[in-house]
Amino acid sequence: MEARRMHKERQGVVLSNKMQKTVIVAVERTVLHPKYKKYLKRRTKVKAHDEKSECRIGDRVLIVECRPLSRDKRWRVSKIVERAVADTTAAPDAALTA
Repeated sequence: MEARRMHKERQGVVLSNKMQKTVIVAVERTVLHPKYKKYLKRRTKVKAHDEKSECRIGDRVLIVECRPLSRDKRWRVSKIVERAVADTTAAPDAALTA
């Protein structure tokens, strides 16, 4: 029997959850500049499948590579590593402006 290959795993922060069953995740990586030998931060935004729509903006999630689910979606949310802190100060201000 043939062993299945390991899928890539990345950790990132949810930027948007406005689509149905889809979240946009920002994945940061560091790369070494070839000439100046300085480490630079690079960010990639990927669309990931969130079956239960339980991710919120600001959550830190673990995403896993999978088969193509749509034109842009090739990742799925494996688990939520850390929940975003709920902003309780915004609610009273919103009630005053309404």
